[in-house]
Amino acid sequence: MFSDATISRLPLYLRELQQLQRAGSSRVQSGVLARRLGLNDSQVRRDLSGFGPLGQRGVGYEIRALIETIQNTLGGNRSWNVILVGVGNLGTALSGYRGFEQQGFRLVGAFDTDPRKVGKRLGTLEIQPLDHLEDFIQSEEVELAILSVPAAAAPSVAQRLELVGITGILNFAPITVTPPQSSVTIVNVDLAVELQRLAYAVLTSKKEAGETD
Repeated sequence: MFSDATISRLPLYLRELQQLQRAGSSRVQSGVLARRLGLNDSQVRRDLSGFGPLGQRGVGYEIRALIETIQNTLGGNRSWNVILVGVGNLGTALSGYRGFEQQGFRLVGAFDTDPRKVGKRLGTLEIQPLDHLEDFIQSEEVELAILSVPAAAAPSVAQRLELVGITGILNFAPITVTPPQSSVTIVNVDLAVELQRLAYAVLTSKKEAGETD
């Protein structure tokens, strides 16, 4: 079993390995990954040691084998059907992110309550009313949902998704949504909170460096 901290770094390793592979590399040493991600060599080796003896001293890791191993662990070795609920500015931006499909996440449906948006195109998709949500999830065997709705609506929409069989929700609404039952996993992403963390880190770095305003 991997720690939560290691799991949070595995997608970053995967991204860098895929970039190296596209650039024509076949092997990589832990030091290279460490420098690309701002880590140290020992941390990378500890994280990847959970996969067994994939690396060789002085030679490094075979990139293709390591990509496949990480994908198997993260569930990226299969295709996931995903829906987007909430097609505002953020939802529209998220729908155009190519990285989802590259990692096996296929956006198959988009939903909104605004009648002015329903029926319009969102890339290759047609925005559907929320009333179609349950039938669509069952017919398309959707397992994951991206939630980009106003904070007040997020808890009830999340509960509705859970009741119809969604097992994972990526919540971008500016509110912490907790799973009503253990059968659904919710990851809450608040961009303003992340900026606050970034600002704190910058201020702390300046103080440590002896800088003042």
